[in-house]
Amino acid sequence: MINEESFEEIGLTIVNYPIAIEEGLPVYAGHLKELPMINASANSKQQFIKELSEKYLAYREEHMEETEEVETAHLRLDELLRYYDGETFDGFDLGLNYLNKDETTER
Repeated sequence: MINEESFEEIGLTIVNYPIAIEEGLPVYAGHLKELPMINASANSKQQFIKELSEKYLAYREEHMEETEEVETAHLRLDELLRYYDGETFDGFDLGLNYLNKDETTER
């Protein structure tokens, strides 16, 4: 189970709202600063953190599947260059041929 320290370790900040009283019971509520669409509320601090962590884990699972699909769509460098110029990549010519010149011709 994720606790407040676990959120901090993965770089997420819990924004706690002021404690409200509804029907004589305290209500703890808040959201994740980095992902404000993930929010929760409960009658105890532990239940609030549990609900927040469950929503975060569901969000992460859903979005991790999408990023895996995107990663498989990447092309290798030779494939990318083939699509870019229509030819198979055979190396770069950086015009450094002057390094191989005979020094006697430069005098």
